[in-house]
Amino acid sequence: MNQSPIQQAAHEIARHLDELGIDYAIADALSLAAHGLIRATEDVDVLVSREGLERFKAAWIGRGYVSLRPGGKAVRDTTHQVKIDFLIEGDFPGDGAPKPVRFPNPKKARAAAGELSVLALPRLIELKLASGMTAPHRLQDLADVQRLIEIRKLPRELGEELDPYVRGKFEELWVSAQHEPDDY
Repeated sequence: MNQSPIQQAAHEIARHLDELGIDYAIADALSLAAHGLIRATEDVDVLVSREGLERFKAAWIGRGYVSLRPGGKAVRDTTHQVKIDFLIEGDFPGDGAPKPVRFPNPKKARAAAGELSVLALPRLIELKLASGMTAPHRLQDLADVQRLIEIRKLPRELGEELDPYVRGKFEELWVSAQHEPDDY
């Protein structure tokens, strides 16, 4: 366990960010896994500040990481051949258009998961809902929230911790998740 190239890349980038004093939170599929929902992924998503990304790139591009395109946010870990997608504090999830939910400050939105810092469950759910609600190509984000509700038996009251913008969708998915488990 925890030995796939993706997991190794996540641990390595976390170590580099820690060494540079850059606050971060692992997001998306690896954060889901830390909260009990395992699903396949091909990359590592990392929430950082814009300044943190610039500091990381200044220290590590050409030393085990390459930019996927000039000025872009994504890099490739050349040791593990894994794409690292950086999510930037203050940007908007999903379609990228302005909305009440933004990528939060990683220091304020993280939780410990072993050696990694991952998005805390309410912030992860909030971002996935905002993303799935505004980007038709991101419906998996809504499915992820519904599966988390089912697997973790999350309380309906968790919706009260979320931004009002996404509460209605959380309620809808919570109601949909209240069924007997499938026998297959």
